[in-house]
Amino acid sequence: MKLDAQIEKVSRFQHLEVLANQVVEGFISGMHKSPFHGFSAEFAEHKVYNSGESTKHIDWKLFAKTDRLYTKRYEEETNLRCHLIIDNSSSMHYPVLQSNQHFYENKIGFSVLASAVLMNILKKQRDAVGLSVFSDQYEYYAPEKGSDRHHRMLLSVLEGMLQESRKQKQTDVITYLHQIAEKIHRRSMIVLFTDMFQSVEEKALFDALQHLKHSKHKVVLFHVVDEGTELHFDFDNTPRKFIDVETGESITVFADTIKENYLDLTQQYFKRLALTCAQNHIKYVPVRVGANFDKIMLTYLTEKQSFV
Repeated sequence: MKLDAQIEKVSRFQHLEVLANQVVEGFISGMHKSPFHGFSAEFAEHKVYNSGESTKHIDWKLFAKTDRLYTKRYEEETNLRCHLIIDNSSSMHYPVLQSNQHFYENKIGFSVLASAVLMNILKKQRDAVGLSVFSDQYEYYAPEKGSDRHHRMLLSVLEGMLQESRKQKQTDVITYLHQIAEKIHRRSMIVLFTDMFQSVEEKALFDALQHLKHSKHKVVLFHVVDEGTELHFDFDNTPRKFIDVETGESITVFADTIKENYLDLTQQYFKRLALTCAQNHIKYVPVRVGANFDKIMLTYLTEKQSFV
């Protein structure tokens, strides 16, 4: 199912929290094979309601379906700490959105909504979340907390990222990943959204990623790409001017003359990324702009299960 179909009922809303909640609720509903089996982001299981118990945790939606009263039996506090990191460099603002497109149809918009989706799950499970945003500077940092006020603050920051004017910003990923690693003192799950377009040596990049794993952190790297142009180089064979959005450098070529070499180099790079991440026990997950968020949520839930 495409992302448009997944959230079409609320696409008229601009509020990020509404969209994120719709995505999560749709995912939970799809995972339930019955009211008593499958994944729940909030509770461990249902139990029959006994007269005299508090009505606070009665599942009224289930009552409407079954005409019987059940309560949600909640899991104990897991105290999971999750730190979200978003690469906000210029390459993440690709492709340039047209007036008829949704904000989540480029890499930064998709990453912002994906982060809001994970925050929604973390909030439902009463876990703590923090946020870092970087480009050519360390743009924002908030430590892991679980309060409603903290969640609202982070959502406001994410929404602000969607309203930014497009600027020429490079990526100083090495410096800021090391700084972020030094800030996270308690064992956490660290989730990074980036397109991995870095003008640095791969060894230095993976040294920085490995630094994130200190103190027994778990690291998940979501590699965000635009499938049509960045994976398949899907351009017609007319002269095109390709511009590096981070440096401003440009080149004019026929797409067909470089497509084969581009695809070969890209595939090799992706394979090296996947292999090096595996060697460093980093969960590497390619995700494509415009896909739904099932892959992101399933990855998070699977990694959490092996982490806590």
